[in-house]
Amino acid sequence: MILIQTWQQASKEAYAIRKQVFIEEQGVPPELELDDFDPLCWHALAFQGSECIGTGRLVDMGMNQGQIGRMAVLADFRQEGVGKAILLKLLELAQSKNILSISLHSQVTAIPFYEKLGFVTQGPIYEEAGIAHRNMILLLPISN
Repeated sequence: MILIQTWQQASKEAYAIRKQVFIEEQGVPPELELDDFDPLCWHALAFQGSECIGTGRLVDMGMNQGQIGRMAVLADFRQEGVGKAILLKLLELAQSKNILSISLHSQVTAIPFYEKLGFVTQGPIYEEAGIAHRNMILLLPISN
């Protein structure tokens, strides 16, 4: 089950996932994990039963543009379609908000995951929080 929530509703569970994946597993500095976008975003939370196992967020950047970020799934639940379900839910939400273009900062190792869902790479590889990233974009169809 994937729920869409505000930061006020999602912060405890979303941060717990992000802390485990980004800070503990990947070594992202804790001060970089939370940012000013969190309170402005819609947050997707994936549950298996009552356990939150994954998260991602969508921020409306204005002018029909959105950005997906902070996609994270607990290690025990990877390769089971959880990330794909979160991403599809966020794309569905973006379309409902008349967002036509979605960007994201993909870790280089995750590029194939996003490419399978139609994202294309843009620009050079760069470092973010000590991890190699590359920008990606997806143009959404206009919804009626």
